[in-house]
Amino acid sequence: MATFEEKLEHSKELLEKLMNPEITLEESVKLYEEGLKNIKEAQKLIEEAKMKITVIEQSNQNVGDEG
Repeated sequence: MATFEEKLEHSKELLEKLMNPEITLEESVKLYEEGLKNIKEAQKLIEEAKMKITVIEQSNQNVGDEG
């Protein structure tokens, strides 16, 4: 699975292709769909990272309470 940074880079590439004036409508629709999928996957990675951070913060708070 690609990292968040790789997905971001891929999205930039798709955007550059979409800005090409010679692109066909069919190609642009395909690129747009691929871009949306890419963004959803990147958002999922962000959500997973947030959950991990929350878990770490909670476990750190628990350690502090015991002392």
